[in-house]
Amino acid sequence: MTFTVGILTVSDKCSQGLREDLSGEAIREIISGSGGHVVDYAVVPDEKGMISSKLADWADRNGVDVIITTGGTGLGPRDVTPEATLAVVDRIIPGLPEAIRAFSLKKTPHAMLSRETSGSRKKTLIVNLPGSPRAVRESLPVILPALPHAVEVLKGEAGECARPEESQP
Repeated sequence: MTFTVGILTVSDKCSQGLREDLSGEAIREIISGSGGHVVDYAVVPDEKGMISSKLADWADRNGVDVIITTGGTGLGPRDVTPEATLAVVDRIIPGLPEAIRAFSLKKTPHAMLSRETSGSRKKTLIVNLPGSPRAVRESLPVILPALPHAVEVLKGEAGECARPEESQP
């Protein structure tokens, strides 16, 4: 299944042109190689209002299937991406970040400090990823197999309980 994706990089330095957005590019590469089609991309500073506004705009106006954020999920005082996401979602979907953290804990105990969240706004899935390119390359493949089905369910095109082997002819 093909699905549309918006990539939102949250970074003060990238938004000021002081750092190249390698994490957003990593998301683009992974999504493009797995059946997704990137239709929106933006870089915003670590400002809750700006993040929430972009997420809501893409979900409401553009109808993008999946929005993937990168950055702003740590413990720093300006890390507000989870709060900005929770401010706009209708429902939380805890399994996606739980799966990422479970996988990441096998690599580093610091994974338990990551604050990614996930939820849906209308028919759009919103997922937070960490801000480093390495963490994106490790995290996104963990949840990627579930994204097409999540999009189908959110659009009302599939039942929620179908297992992957049941949905094949």
